[in-house]
Amino acid sequence: MSEKDFKIESIPEPESIKDVVYSLMVNPNLSAINYFNDFSEQSISPDSIGDSDTDEIGLFEIDLNGSLMAMSTHAFHHHLESDPKKATEILISRAARKMLCSGITPVAVSAFLYHIDFADPNGQFIASGAKKGLENAAKKFNLKISDRKIRFDCFSQGQVLPTIIISMVGLVENRELVITHTFQRKGNNVFLIGNSVDDLGSSEYLEFYHGISDSPLPAFDIDVELKIHEVLKKLNKMDLIKSASPVGKGGLFFALLRAAIPNGLGFDITSDAETRLDSFLFGEAMGRIIVDVYPEKEDDFVDVLTEMKMPFSTLGHITKGEIRIDDVSFGFIDKMTTGV
Repeated sequence: MSEKDFKIESIPEPESIKDVVYSLMVNPNLSAINYFNDFSEQSISPDSIGDSDTDEIGLFEIDLNGSLMAMSTHAFHHHLESDPKKATEILISRAARKMLCSGITPVAVSAFLYHIDFADPNGQFIASGAKKGLENAAKKFNLKISDRKIRFDCFSQGQVLPTIIISMVGLVENRELVITHTFQRKGNNVFLIGNSVDDLGSSEYLEFYHGISDSPLPAFDIDVELKIHEVLKKLNKMDLIKSASPVGKGGLFFALLRAAIPNGLGFDITSDAETRLDSFLFGEAMGRIIVDVYPEKEDDFVDVLTEMKMPFSTLGHITKGEIRIDDVSFGFIDKMTTGV
């Protein structure tokens, strides 16, 4: 099946979601939620500067006055050869959204193209498209770019796919606004900011579980991403969210799992009846954030999203440790990190 021929209807819906979960648990690309990483460290916060954590963002003191900066590195290879502009925009959008979920303002980005042959027309196409994507995303998100725009590692492709790697730097304008991706308290409500869509493009689920590597890029609208950035800033400034996680690799389920594991908590959620269950849980469409909210702040939270005309839905709530989806128990969180 080629990318152009791909239709989500051609992908059979799994008979057992549990089988999918336990299959994906051993996917090295999702290793942030299994035995490849140790969850004993503290999550990102001003009090754990320099400690490793379950997030991908490093937080550092840069002077004696306690000023903080953040840095993260991300890579992407999907569709660089067919749509390098969009692929680059997606990568930068993911990195910026992840920083904003932690209460950090992204300010600068640099990019590196790995394993392209710049003497070949295809290599030039990739470089030109990536440059356009970098410039457009930087303009949308008000990011500074390194002087040389994109650096190159130029040699023949061989068996290695062309890859773009970006580094992003952010500033912490207020230590008190730094939050974590980790669920904080049993009973908090869990919301999804953004729309659920039937989309499985370029997902780990599609590639690892179904063995399909030729599929479209995930659903993406850079203007929606920009709006979500503004919503996150306001919610964070008003202290209405206790944690925030972008839906990314592995989809909604693994975003929830990464948020639940560090404090030994679980989640009880209800799926979207208008979206395929595998797409709802494992699709990697852009423009979605998971947040947990204290019940006493829920009304103010809803008012902000309604005022800003941002789609959202109630997913469920945080549990003491059990994982439940549509009233079906998937066991307890401690079983998700042992014996896998």
